[in-house]
Amino acid sequence: MNTTIRFPHLGLTLNPGKSFTVFGIEIAYYGVIIALGMLAGALVAYREAKKTGQKVDDYIDFTLYTLIAAIIGARIYYVIFEWDYYSAHPLEIFNLRAGGLAIYGGVLASVLTLLIFTKVKKLKFWLMADTAVQGLIIGQIIGRWGNFFNREAFGGYTDSLFAMQLPISEAKGITQELIEHLVTVDGVSYVQVHPTFLYEGTWNLLLFIGIWLYKSHKKFDGEVFAIYLMGYGVGRFIIEGLRTDQLVIKALGGIAASQVLSIILIVLAAAFVIYNRVQLKKRMPVTDEKNEQNEQ
Repeated sequence: MNTTIRFPHLGLTLNPGKSFTVFGIEIAYYGVIIALGMLAGALVAYREAKKTGQKVDDYIDFTLYTLIAAIIGARIYYVIFEWDYYSAHPLEIFNLRAGGLAIYGGVLASVLTLLIFTKVKKLKFWLMADTAVQGLIIGQIIGRWGNFFNREAFGGYTDSLFAMQLPISEAKGITQELIEHLVTVDGVSYVQVHPTFLYEGTWNLLLFIGIWLYKSHKKFDGEVFAIYLMGYGVGRFIIEGLRTDQLVIKALGGIAASQVLSIILIVLAAAFVIYNRVQLKKRMPVTDEKNEQNEQ
């Protein structure tokens, strides 16, 4: 097995394995990184909850439910759009070590879980969404590195500054274009690709910084969550167009499912923000008039 990953224009050559062994048990880096992302995300959400005067225990309880729901949702989403393969290999549905967790599936499952959780606990959905989404972004930033170790979720051919080279024998999602641009180094054939995991991780980091700077100025509960949906949606739509392993909707001519969902979420989130902003403006004159009467 050749574990070399090269960034030729940056002068970097790395040799990360896909797994390590503890007491004779093989542990995949993919799973470890996903777990670390979830843990870090939870801690960020707990900190934000405490800072804003919410009960951290509510978020701890929610975490226990949403971790399970997110993994199941992410896997179901992936399996649905790869059903041709999994219908012929049903046992592979449970093989999470090989990858195959779709972020959007995890996000949708988490939102559904939060809806049920807040209804049962009689908590504010939009307030919790604003808080939890900050942890979600951190989880995504870290979790994308699992794709790096798995040699998956990369883009097509590029010769840009951040071009990444993977041994063709270890890479997943090889296209004819990549084969036509094979690079041979020391007798090893490499595909040269867009490191989309890096692009998305960087985009999410910038999105997190923007949300962190804005959150104290939000106008209504749910606005931070909506900003996340719009911001992530834009980035995901663009980056998804570069990937070679898109989950596609065949009924729509093979368009990437994530791009369709991104557009839907962007539109819904924008409409939500516009509606609430308009409602706030409508209420402002009434408030100002009452204040004037009180002063008199």
